[in-house]
Amino acid sequence: MPQVDIVTLGLLLFIACVVAIASRRVGLPYTVGLVAAGIGLSLVGYHSRIVLTPALIFTVLLPPLVFEAALHLKWQQFRREARLVLSLAFVGTALSAAVVAGGMHWVVGWGWQASLLFGALIAATDPVAVIAMRKEEDADQRLRFLMEAESLVNDGAAAVLFALCAAAIAGGPTDPGSIALTALTTVGGGVVCGLAVAAGLMWLAGSSDDPLVELTLTVLAAYGSFLIAEELDVSGVLATLAAGMFVGNHGRQRILTDRGSEAVVRFWGFAAFLANSVVFLLIGTREAEQPLADFLWPAVVGTALVVAGRAAAIYPIAAIFVTSPLAIDNDTRRILFWGGLRGALGLALALGAPASLPEHGALISVSFAVVAFSIFVQGLTVPRMLRRMGEVRG
Repeated sequence: MPQVDIVTLGLLLFIACVVAIASRRVGLPYTVGLVAAGIGLSLVGYHSRIVLTPALIFTVLLPPLVFEAALHLKWQQFRREARLVLSLAFVGTALSAAVVAGGMHWVVGWGWQASLLFGALIAATDPVAVIAMRKEEDADQRLRFLMEAESLVNDGAAAVLFALCAAAIAGGPTDPGSIALTALTTVGGGVVCGLAVAAGLMWLAGSSDDPLVELTLTVLAAYGSFLIAEELDVSGVLATLAAGMFVGNHGRQRILTDRGSEAVVRFWGFAAFLANSVVFLLIGTREAEQPLADFLWPAVVGTALVVAGRAAAIYPIAAIFVTSPLAIDNDTRRILFWGGLRGALGLALALGAPASLPEHGALISVSFAVVAFSIFVQGLTVPRMLRRMGEVRG
């Protein structure tokens, strides 16, 4: 379990509040401001005693972000859009990973092991970055749902793909049947685990009318589902996603009291703000420490491949649904393509890559370069695209 320095955490949260106020006044996306502030802190010599590690991201920061977003995913809309969302999340992630892995091997010259791991960890859009950006913009309702749902589900898909690649590198089974069985078990097990944990805790919540008890049980649902799933070697992200959707669609409507439901929404909004603030400030401090100049060519190629991979994930799948009720228009396709931001998830997986890889240092630096491009270039231009799209439709 990562150790957290309370004084440093307090300072980071104070800086986050100042950045939030300043960003709103100058019209800068909050996440961009946070990363810029983190880089500035590092450049002036401040080094946070809270270190950005896979454990910190996965066990502390990611569960509240996934759970809070899942609370607001309506089951009826998810079921209606499920074929499109799941296709984008699973097939799209695989296509994107293949494009990136092939390019890093044939263009940059990385070995297949590092190429496949990098393709897997960077393929999925990151819910932390996407949700943070989406909340600042008044996007079309369906577009908002698609961006959020896809980023949440393909987060789990990428983590599963990364785990499969890492297991194969470590000498695990590589035949198609074993890989398919492991993937299905990891995905299905995560969903079942999340639903089971949330259902049990909501059943207990039904015997109380104390909002604080109800709120505490949702905290246990968010973190408990994630940690239990990871302990069982299934997807913790998908477990927390399933738990959040269960609480949001069943618990809030049928079990929790009105006061409890209101407390849950307010608390998780606050928790998501805290987690977002810490993760993006820490990303900024780590960005400034990366020796990107030593890996400039792989970083440039990797960034271009990630953009190309995102196009391969969106446009072919969108074409399949073009004559169905789930068809998406050209504006929505462009936003889904360019708004596929990368962030904390990819960095967590990169930092957790096997140290034995010859390209280990390059893989981490290139991952940070891709995230920097995603936040500063895409993060600054997507809001403008959304506003322009809203003006055209309005």
